[in-house]
Amino acid sequence: MAGEEVFIGSIDQGTTSTRFIIYDREAKPVASHQVEFTQHYPEAGWVEHDPTEILKSVRVCMEKAVEKAVAGGRQVKGRVKAIGLTNQRETTVMWSKSTGLPLYNAIVWMDARTSSICKRLEKEL
Repeated sequence: MAGEEVFIGSIDQGTTSTRFIIYDREAKPVASHQVEFTQHYPEAGWVEHDPTEILKSVRVCMEKAVEKAVAGGRQVKGRVKAIGLTNQRETTVMWSKSTGLPLYNAIVWMDARTSSICKRLEKEL
């Protein structure tokens, strides 16, 4: 429909929180929502996240940002035409092909459990 207001969304999935921002066609923020999530430190130097908590935080942020935009008088439902994504570097998640569920917590980019291997390789190369 000509003249219909359209929007772009941005998922910022960071190391300590997730944020979703809705922008108008002039790239001005319309609404946003942010959710922090739990950091897990099972051993010294290890840093992990629960992948299901990350996914939930993305969903909540998107829903709440849309609610805020609508409460502010913007008709965003069905009008977000593109979504960009930034994430937290080399954080790794593995999941089951058959169930779609994570096999283990996400190993966060700042996890140091393999630092001894890296040091050895650095000397060898």
